[in-house]
Amino acid sequence: MSSTKILSLPRYRWPGGVRTSLWFLLIALICLPFADLEISSLDPWSEMGRLLQGVISPQLMDSGLIFEALLATLAFAFAGVALAVVCGFLLALAFHHTFIRAICALTRSIHELFWALIFLQFFGLHPLTGLLAIAVPYSGIFARMYAEILGQVPKHPEYALPAGSGFFSAILYTRLPQAWPHLVSYTSYRLECGIRSSAILGFVGLPTLGYYLESSFSQGYYPEVAGLMILFYLLIATKKVWLRRWTLPLFLLGAPFFMGTGLPIIWGNVGRFFSEDIVPAPLRSGEANWQSLADWAGTIVIDQALPGVWNTLLLSQIALVVTGLFALLFFPLINRYCFGVAGRFPGHVFLVIARSTPEYLLAYILLQLLGPSMLPAVIALAIHNGALIGYLTGRNSNEIQLRPDAPERQLDRYFYELLPRSYPAFLSFMLYRWEVIMRETAILGILGIHTIGFFVDSAIQEIRFDVALLLILVAAMMNILVDLLARRIQRHI
Repeated sequence: MSSTKILSLPRYRWPGGVRTSLWFLLIALICLPFADLEISSLDPWSEMGRLLQGVISPQLMDSGLIFEALLATLAFAFAGVALAVVCGFLLALAFHHTFIRAICALTRSIHELFWALIFLQFFGLHPLTGLLAIAVPYSGIFARMYAEILGQVPKHPEYALPAGSGFFSAILYTRLPQAWPHLVSYTSYRLECGIRSSAILGFVGLPTLGYYLESSFSQGYYPEVAGLMILFYLLIATKKVWLRRWTLPLFLLGAPFFMGTGLPIIWGNVGRFFSEDIVPAPLRSGEANWQSLADWAGTIVIDQALPGVWNTLLLSQIALVVTGLFALLFFPLINRYCFGVAGRFPGHVFLVIARSTPEYLLAYILLQLLGPSMLPAVIALAIHNGALIGYLTGRNSNEIQLRPDAPERQLDRYFYELLPRSYPAFLSFMLYRWEVIMRETAILGILGIHTIGFFVDSAIQEIRFDVALLLILVAAMMNILVDLLARRIQRHI
């Protein structure tokens, strides 16, 4: 009786990054039937044609107003980021404490516009509103990133310090000099983000470029909209020209004088906001018992928080996958193995424009063209974040050295050489932006999309600040959980 030996071939397993991507794709496909992605505008093509005509023939309104708005945009950005750098660096030194990490996670998980809406209630249209709206969340962001940068430098130089030198001596004489180039590079990137945030603060009434953009667009003055957008793009694109070591002190010293004056702060309003306005309604009415407080919170969670969280998750997961597809499509535009120097120039221009356009502004424009639905938000989030990730992935792919047997045809080279070797970095960028996309999705509710920001804005309009604060905390917790999940997935793969 002869026995036959059955040979079993090893089962192929997809790489961890590919499996993770497929799971995200599957989740987005499941979300699609539940998302409102209809075009509800009566004649979007006609309106888009008018917008394109404005782009072809841009105009600028009164030069004095524009110059003041430009200075105010830079002033809020420089002052807010400078304050955040100082606070963030000090917090980074104590970032190993759980309490400090928790505070930083909470502050950075709340969008700048949410902070602006909070500060507006007691500071009004005062420079402090714009300054703190940028400085508070950016402090949490700087604390986390500075702590990571300082923690990644080699520790060996510390052994050369005299015994008993202490923690601060080690930071000052060993870690800081090594980490300085990375700290400067990241701070420069955050300044560019601060300029975008500063411009968007105009949508809540502060005298930055966003204020005049919203005014011109709402009145249908598309040539003025185009002129302001071109000015904004030039401001971002020429940052390396006007921001030098010798000009930086001038910007920092001049920033407080160009943020405007605003109305005087009524400090009684500040005290009332913290002592009454944000106190839950049952506690203000004297019903100080756990049952009434639970009923109040339960009603808000069921009627507002859960629908807002559901729509936020739907929109962000779809936008995340579309962002990834856009990034994979965009990054070859600036790859040296796909195009020559002249061929890469249009790609660089496109990516600069796309990543410099804030999601909020792009969503606002698309909502006017396509009507109120989730579709404008998905497109806006995908274009901005896809261009940013595409730029980072493209820059990373330019450092690849092709193998001797790399395909000659560009399409084959992309699929069999560049894409597999760039994919790990691409996925890291995607996981990092996941929490950012979730945060931006929440704030787009202010434009009328029924994410959690819609219910926050409605509560503020109805002067129910206790409800608004509870919903903002729900949004913050959601962002923190997504950030923790992204970090865990990153470690896993």
